[in-house]
Amino acid sequence: MKRLQTLKDDGGKAFVAYIMAGDGGLDRLRGQVEYLQGTGVTAIEIGIPFSDPVADGPVIEEAGNRALSEGVTLDKVLLEMKSWNFEMKIPLIVMTYLNPVLRYGAERFAAACRDAGVSAVIIPDLPFEHQQLVAPYLKNAEITLIQLVTLTTTENRLHDILNAAEGFVYAVTVTGITGVRDELTQEVKEFMKVVRAESPVPVYAGFGISRQEHIDLLRDDVDGFIVGSAIVKAFHDNKIGDIEPLIDAVTRSNPV
Repeated sequence: MKRLQTLKDDGGKAFVAYIMAGDGGLDRLRGQVEYLQGTGVTAIEIGIPFSDPVADGPVIEEAGNRALSEGVTLDKVLLEMKSWNFEMKIPLIVMTYLNPVLRYGAERFAAACRDAGVSAVIIPDLPFEHQQLVAPYLKNAEITLIQLVTLTTTENRLHDILNAAEGFVYAVTVTGITGVRDELTQEVKEFMKVVRAESPVPVYAGFGISRQEHIDLLRDDVDGFIVGSAIVKAFHDNKIGDIEPLIDAVTRSNPV
């Protein structure tokens, strides 16, 4: 994850691509990861399907349901990732909810992530105050636990979360679930400025990022972008090439 800090220090912008593991079958995951790595994305976030995805909008929830109908589980995804024999040049991030982690066993989960080449984990429904349920095991496995902040995070809590942040901060752009949005507000821009001014690590904007206008609005106030629903839909519709201009819009001016 040090490469993310280096990218920020060099003045570059990160593009983190989210995909739902097992949407269309788990055998598609490897090809999707290899394709995205080839497009020049900075990191790849691999979502684990879950039956109660409280943070997910309709596109990602439907993708998760399709994956669940294929019998995809957390264990199967990590075993699939462990089997890969191609060179991963960028960080792999696992996004899962707390319940599957606790059912799997937090210590076993951390070890399996390490064996699968995972660099970081995002657990959106893990309260900051309860991160000890998972964090010590991830730390022992040298895996970063990504912190999330939102527009409704109080000032004191924001300070505590940012003090504990490693890797990058996931700054949520909406008060609600993931999904494609027509526009982002000036309030979001001001929030990103506040977070970035205090954060010791790069700040990435996520939830609802799907258009060039979103990138243009926030480019000067964040260190990168996380794009999910637009990519999940593009893969499902077999139109993934349509997403490349958005990747290029973020990364084209990055140092080589």
